[in-house]
Amino acid sequence: MTPWGEMLRTAARLGVGPEGFWRLSLREWRMLTERPGGGALMGRQDFERMAGAWPD
Repeated sequence: MTPWGEMLRTAARLGVGPEGFWRLSLREWRMLTERPGGGALMGRQDFERMAGAWPD
């Protein structure tokens, strides 16, 4: 079972609204939420910079 509620709460904490959440691919979601090597999650400012550089 997919934990949609938990995923939506995580997206909200990251500053990703519902429309943006549902447009994310699984790969994008993982990039936003996984912490390879224990690094920090991507912040809103970093996300917006990346989205500006590579708009869909």
